[in-house]
Amino acid sequence: MDNIQTREQRLNLLRQRSSTPVLIVGGGINGISTFRELALQGIPAILVEKGDWCQAASGALSRMIHGGLRYLETGEFTLVKESVTERDRLLKNASHYVFPLRTTVPIDNLAGGLVNATRRFLRLSDKPTRRGALLIKTGLSLYDIYTRQYGSMPKHQVRSEAATRDRWPGFAPWVKYSASYYDAWISAPERLGFELIDDAQQACPEALALNYLQLVSAEGETVILQDALSGERFSLQPHVLVNAGGAWIDQLNQRISSRDDLPKMIGGTKGSHLILDHPELLHMLDGEMVYFENQEGRVCIMFPWFGKVLVGSTDIRVDDPDAVVCEADEKVYILESLRFVFPHIDVPDAAIVYTFCGVRPLPASDAKLNGQISRNHSLVMLPPDANRAWSTLCLVGGKWTTFRQFGEEAADRVLRLLGEKRHLSSGDVPIGGGRDFPPPSGQTAWLAQLAQRYAAPLPRVMQLAKRYGSRAVPLLALIQQQGEHPLQHHAAYSDIELRYLIEHEQVCQLEDLLVRRTSLAICGELTAPLVQEIAQIMATTLGWSDTERAQQLQRGCDNLARLHGLTGLYPTVFQEETRHVSNQ
Repeated sequence: MDNIQTREQRLNLLRQRSSTPVLIVGGGINGISTFRELALQGIPAILVEKGDWCQAASGALSRMIHGGLRYLETGEFTLVKESVTERDRLLKNASHYVFPLRTTVPIDNLAGGLVNATRRFLRLSDKPTRRGALLIKTGLSLYDIYTRQYGSMPKHQVRSEAATRDRWPGFAPWVKYSASYYDAWISAPERLGFELIDDAQQACPEALALNYLQLVSAEGETVILQDALSGERFSLQPHVLVNAGGAWIDQLNQRISSRDDLPKMIGGTKGSHLILDHPELLHMLDGEMVYFENQEGRVCIMFPWFGKVLVGSTDIRVDDPDAVVCEADEKVYILESLRFVFPHIDVPDAAIVYTFCGVRPLPASDAKLNGQISRNHSLVMLPPDANRAWSTLCLVGGKWTTFRQFGEEAADRVLRLLGEKRHLSSGDVPIGGGRDFPPPSGQTAWLAQLAQRYAAPLPRVMQLAKRYGSRAVPLLALIQQQGEHPLQHHAAYSDIELRYLIEHEQVCQLEDLLVRRTSLAICGELTAPLVQEIAQIMATTLGWSDTERAQQLQRGCDNLARLHGLTGLYPTVFQEETRHVSNQ
């Protein structure tokens, strides 16, 4: 982290390269994972992303890292094994961001769903049905077997009606039983994605990752990349091209291939979520997640989120991944699902402090129900043709929990194409701030040592460690050297902290900082004065003119309103900023 490399320096490195063994297109978690896997083997791959890292589906997950309990019902045992294994690896390797999560399932009957579950398992039915206590206990018992064999979570528990009422007095009258088990959640997925990139570049300094760089065309043996910020174009000849475009895989294949018979690979579905500021619901959850089936049998979730509540999600097939936002009817649907479990909870519009959605890059499928489309991943190889000299490896499907395994499989396929071999497994390699981050039993002493070493108040050290894990250490050293001043409009952040993120973490646009490098947006903490203050810090750090700063404010606040429902930022910011620029 001590080696600061500006965007212009990274672009200059790209200018010096006319070819690359591997070009990875798509900076979501699967493309990032493949980049890291190759870098760990010493392969100087190039990773490009048309927007920011983890900007699309990889930043719109339900914030769960789960072992795939529901995949048991469809007989995807290999996926469950893989999910449990990778979940527990993340609990160990990214312990600064991934934590155990006690999960409760409300149940309305004893024996329901047994016949239909059997039919679903045998692929004889797609019809959803409510699952009874016996069926859920059977599934959780199987899940426990996987957890004991491949993981380390506590066993499940099934509660009687009386015990359920005692723990969950707010549950609807239809709830007769409940079952609890453990999975995990992730506090900062977008940050973890960037930390994987940073780790990769530390492991292989010749590996190069550039956001806001789009593949726009292919000409013979060459692909053309364009800088989305300056318009500059670059020519590059890849030996292997990895298409990690997620929901955009088919579009990218059309752009780079001369074939007219390309198979359709993606049949994406949109998932929307809400962040609620609702103290009563937060108190009811008391640190647990509720994982439930709504009226139509669709699986939904709700769990505490930094003093708020995360609720979701929808599952709607979409054709245009560029056009998705959380629509009004989706908000209604999610809140109706919430009231199905907690009928006495009223959620006013003002309680919705943030919305987000993304398109799951699921494989193209003829399944009648979206929930029946496999969440497994696969690799599809498009060999070179008469007009394209490179092989194209397409990363189809997958989910956040299993990104490491998917990236490993993709990298191994690429290594074979390159005639190289794997010499290092990433299975036990810590990620970013998870490196040298102590277990809970040792954190008190570690934090106290940091506070003493860097002459910093213990609460501030704890705050930075919670945000960045062990990556807080060089920031603490910088604060000790230069001092820090709390932001005027958010005292929990400081000027030097934000400058550090801007300089070290490829921040290019205002949204990168507000939405992905910090949790300010998703935690409902943005105000118009705060956005203006942060925009000024970015302008000073990146050398923006007043006009550029005003443009960043306008574009950033427009996107926050359109994509995340943060409409309150718009008038205050624009009236002042636009007037200021127009008078110059």
